[in-house]
Amino acid sequence: MSYRLGIDVGGTFTDLLLFNEETGAMTLEKTPSTPADQSIGILNGIHKIVDAAGLKPQDLDLILHGTTVATNAVLEGKGALVGLITTKGFEQILHVARSQTPGPLAGWIIMQKPDPLAPLYLTRGVSCRMTAKGAEASPVDEAEVRQFIKDLHDAGIEALTVSLINSFASGEHERKIRDIAAEMYPKLPVTISTEILPEFREYERCLTTVMNSYVRPKMANYLKGIQEKLAEANLNPTVNIVRSDGGVMSIEAAKKSPVNTLLSGPSGGAVAAAYIGELAGFDKVLGFDMGGTSTDVCVTMGGEPNLVRETRVGYYPVKASSVDVRTVGAGGGSIAHVPMTGALRVGPQSAGADPGPAAYKKGGEEPTVTDANVVLGHLPPRLLGGEMSLDVEASRNAVKKIADTLGLTIEQAAQGIIDIVNENMFGALRLVSVQRGLDPRDFALVAFGGAGPLHGNYLSKLCGAFPCISPPTPGVLSALGFLHSDIKNEFSQTMIRELNKIDLAEFGEIFVKLGGEAEKWLNGENIANDRQKLVYQVDVRYYRQGFEFPISVQPDQFSTEVGKQNFIADFKEIHEKNYGFNIDSAIEIVNLRCIGIGQVRKVELPKFESGNENASSAIVEMYQAWFDGNQIDTNIYDRDKLRPGHKIAGPAIVTQKDSTTVILPEHHGKVDEYLNILIYPNG
Repeated sequence: MSYRLGIDVGGTFTDLLLFNEETGAMTLEKTPSTPADQSIGILNGIHKIVDAAGLKPQDLDLILHGTTVATNAVLEGKGALVGLITTKGFEQILHVARSQTPGPLAGWIIMQKPDPLAPLYLTRGVSCRMTAKGAEASPVDEAEVRQFIKDLHDAGIEALTVSLINSFASGEHERKIRDIAAEMYPKLPVTISTEILPEFREYERCLTTVMNSYVRPKMANYLKGIQEKLAEANLNPTVNIVRSDGGVMSIEAAKKSPVNTLLSGPSGGAVAAAYIGELAGFDKVLGFDMGGTSTDVCVTMGGEPNLVRETRVGYYPVKASSVDVRTVGAGGGSIAHVPMTGALRVGPQSAGADPGPAAYKKGGEEPTVTDANVVLGHLPPRLLGGEMSLDVEASRNAVKKIADTLGLTIEQAAQGIIDIVNENMFGALRLVSVQRGLDPRDFALVAFGGAGPLHGNYLSKLCGAFPCISPPTPGVLSALGFLHSDIKNEFSQTMIRELNKIDLAEFGEIFVKLGGEAEKWLNGENIANDRQKLVYQVDVRYYRQGFEFPISVQPDQFSTEVGKQNFIADFKEIHEKNYGFNIDSAIEIVNLRCIGIGQVRKVELPKFESGNENASSAIVEMYQAWFDGNQIDTNIYDRDKLRPGHKIAGPAIVTQKDSTTVILPEHHGKVDEYLNILIYPNG
């Protein structure tokens, strides 16, 4: 049989989901993450899940891995020492950057601008030059280039970036410098901007390429370690790494272009949230992924996650295709504290996996969101299907620190922690909905992650997004998204033209070239011809507008007046949706793009026949839990015993191996034919 394994490494737990391609059966497991070396937790999880499925590790054919290695390297400032070769006169490009400053009003006063990822003393400007139309203005001075590369190598750089002005029009000079560096120092990783982002806007192109170099050695070492550990365990599966845009790429491609993995983990959740929403009958979905360390939120419409051409990692804007995800430092491990102001705060500091919340009995003593849920009875004393027991008394002692400081009861302090972390996460949901002109009341909310269903009903209540959907495997839903992802890569070229002045022959030639590059890449990834798909896009804007967005097209669409008018209509519809208006102005094309896709068999959740509403057979016990300051009799349900048609009256708590779902008073849950729990307010 053929087996695929999705692995999502989080700050607290590593989630694994095994998919049998022949039968469609799925097996899930969670294991504590090992932050010092994530590959240890991965190997532990692999052995655990194959044992649970009654397999041998050698039965695994494909591993799809979402990783935070590149992201953490940037956020923690622990990347490589990068040298930069750019065009003479532009050595300070990373320092000049863009003039935008963060809000709120006068945010620039308190702005702490980090140092560029490639320091100025390791930056050199070469005299060669291309024009904006790709013609050579000054040739490469090989002696100059060799001296600069030697200087940088002797200064101890660990990676080299080459990003020249106007290289989007012609990458000939960059390729020549790369080849010289490879000849001089074969082990030095070299990244050129025309291989990472062959598009205009020199700052974004340079920064994105430098960031690729910054994380490249660390990512390469990490992926090499995974390969070595798998080999030591006599495992030989194909390993694919999840991209920021929800696709996947080979482990070798990830070593060369790790900048495309900066939102690797959250992208799987966005793909899965769109899929679950579609199954439940909702094409507009807010994804709410709450883990142990952070919470990711996203918007999906029409069964597809919203993609953006530029994202932000920490301070740095990165121009790479990615799912539109916002992250806040709010998770089950977020620590509650009372600063000098006397106002209760939650996060962004987290207890993580080690020592973890006090309830985990691993040495943690600080009050966390998990401990608050334990105190209120929202989180039963046993997790992971009984494998992990929680220390209720330790949680109470931890939360008591907050209670004593604020003069509250332990339960009041716990409720305060929950209320504040919910507001923090609600703020993130507003960023992807209200601040984009979207009304959250028009959306369903898919709650997932280990802690998502614990808080999902609260978040639906705050933003009015109903139903709140708790998927059948919420704790490992990102891993499900990985199993639902296609192999993907992008190939682009800048061509700035007014729509009414485009040369159709030139237009067609570029698409043919990009399509050829995509097909060559797909063949190199050993994708069968019948599974190859090419998607073409045009980045478009109003004439001289500052920002553009992609629109899908057919390569020959502009050869007819009907095709051109359809394109204009699509542009105006998307512009209205994004900005709320349209203007009477010429339309300008900016970039052409071809996305090469290797289609994989999609995971399909089984569908069951609906039965009666009586869910009493799934009740395992009743106990006292706190809601709205009152201790209330609350039924505990076993998720494995719930069947389609069952109706669950709140307050209720639904337990399962990978997560816990809370249904609040005055709400109820319905189990649909895919075993999703759909939570609605009564009445």
